[in-house]
Amino acid sequence: MSELFNLSNKTAVITGASSGLGVQFAHALAAHGANVAILARRKEKLESVKQEVEQKHQVKIEAIACDVTDEDQVKQAVSEVVAKFSRVDILVNNAGVGGIGVVEEMTLEDWQKVIDVNLTGVFLCSKEFGKIMIEQKYGKIINIASIFGAVGNLAFPVVAYHATKGGVVNFTRGLAAEWAKYHITVNGIGPGFFESEMTQEVGENPDANTFIKAGSPMQRWGKEGELNGALLLLASDASSFITGQTIYVDGGWTAV
Repeated sequence: MSELFNLSNKTAVITGASSGLGVQFAHALAAHGANVAILARRKEKLESVKQEVEQKHQVKIEAIACDVTDEDQVKQAVSEVVAKFSRVDILVNNAGVGGIGVVEEMTLEDWQKVIDVNLTGVFLCSKEFGKIMIEQKYGKIINIASIFGAVGNLAFPVVAYHATKGGVVNFTRGLAAEWAKYHITVNGIGPGFFESEMTQEVGENPDANTFIKAGSPMQRWGKEGELNGALLLLASDASSFITGQTIYVDGGWTAV
């Protein structure tokens, strides 16, 4: 059974990998043998992550500066990954922004920024890295959605975030159906509340913490590493007959 989760000789690309969950994902995939290309806008932070992963895991790793909303930068990142690793087996579309703001006061610019990063970025990276997967007749795409892609909420004014993450969930279904013929699986992970750079401000708010614990049957935040099981399942051949699904790792949030 352990061979099903073996990622040796696979190449994984992770967007939004300069902090938070992206860093955890890089360590998790590298620990199971995957070579990793980490992408984000902040090259200096990427280099720090690269050093961390290299020191801990015996794999190849490349840090590539890339804004996922810029089509030319995404295409350039694909070229760099292929030049370094020759192939792309796994794509983790993790880059995202929060976008707090009540609708009646939200500017079109603020709305568009969230759309561009959270939804258009997933489209661009899937499209461009997917071309390599289509040529290979193999690929595993994992889109990071959210519990807020499945439900609304009463505590945080994040309609743009809800809209984009709901879009990611159905983008996942649609692309899974379209690319199944190429032996590419497309799935999603919907995290609940996990500690990250994006959620730091929320974690420091006592009222927000009360809301989060009350909304989850397990009455707590997710812990570091608790997304790794779903990630490894969907990145490996253990999920060879799973596609179009979003797994919610949320302590039961979306169950009630």
